Amino acid sequence: MTRSKRNYELAAKPADRIFPAPRLPYEPPQPRRYPPKIGLIGCGGITASHLRAYRAANWSVVAMCDRNLAAAELRRREFYPQAQVYQDYRQLLARPDVDVVDIALHPEPRAAVIAAALNAGKHVLSQKPFVLDLDVGKRLVALARRRKRLLAVNQNGRWAPYFSYLYQAVRAGCVGDVQTVSMQLNWDHTWIRNTPFEKMPHVLLYDFAIHWFDMTARFFQDRKARAVFAFNARAPGQSVKPPLLGGATVAFVNGMATLHFDAHSRFDSRESIGITGTTGTLRAEGAICAAHQVTLTNRRGMARPELTGKWFDDGFRGAMGELLCAIETGRTPANAAETVLPGLALCFAAVQSARCGEAVVPGTVRKLNNESP
Repeated sequence: MTRSKRNYELAAKPADRIFPAPRLPYEPPQPRRYPPKIGLIGCGGITASHLRAYRAANWSVVAMCDRNLAAAELRRREFYPQAQVYQDYRQLLARPDVDVVDIALHPEPRAAVIAAALNAGKHVLSQKPFVLDLDVGKRLVALARRRKRLLAVNQNGRWAPYFSYLYQAVRAGCVGDVQTVSMQLNWDHTWIRNTPFEKMPHVLLYDFAIHWFDMTARFFQDRKARAVFAFNARAPGQSVKPPLLGGATVAFVNGMATLHFDAHSRFDSRESIGITGTTGTLRAEGAICAAHQVTLTNRRGMARPELTGKWFDDGFRGAMGELLCAIETGRTPANAAETVLPGLALCFAAVQSARCGEAVVPGTVRKLNNESP
């Protein structure tokens, strides 16, 4: 009797054929004929990316508002010299010529301003993370429907070229049913020192990682997440207040995701993403927020799409452009507020899990307590 031959080596079988990468609609959308007039509420540092993207797309920003009037005046001088500036957002919302409002405030005051904008008849693009309370998010979604206005969220990572291509490939069935998603990032996030972000005890798992939680939920599409186990820690020699090391494992029905973040890494910042499915594998590697070396491997061999663009500022052009296209064509935008709630549920569960040291069921944590444990 002969013993059957088994291969116990964990050796990868190389792809022996290169095939043309699928052509997928990963680039930021642009309305064809709709010429919106945009108002910006909140003129902090990130809005330079917003306005740079809007100017490149030839969209008209006619009004800007910030409690610190000097911040609004600075943005006007930099990007839209003809825009009117305000210190009170209600004055901006009273303008009948403003069609769309980009609300780039911090989360705490943002929900009330979103509601006011919807009640004023404006379409709204909300800054991310959308809300601190899932039930508040649902009420804002319901209000937008009653007012027959569109409410979208600036989850700009959805239009980072590599994230967008990976999602479109999953959506097109290029890897079959998703089995696992793995993400690993290392970079230096100590720029938050002496900024309002340093006061957020969970700035890593909440404000930053929301993009990766959002994409995790999107890659698994409508699959239910069963549990999240997360952790965080301070790095050796770390001087900023919130923990800058963290990660999470998310259990889905017939699937698993792992996310690892090292935000105290001063050398060779990198990002890698792997998605395995029943009929193929997707990978993306490269610099942080620029993992544009994408491969698709399946029975046909390997494909390497050549991506163009950058997260900054194509992501911001994509978030607003998708809302504008939806207004133009009368459809629901792909970044509609209701589509970001599953990612937020993962994020809230991760923050709670990191606090308590136990797995948490997504959706059971309705509010984010952004205070120290």
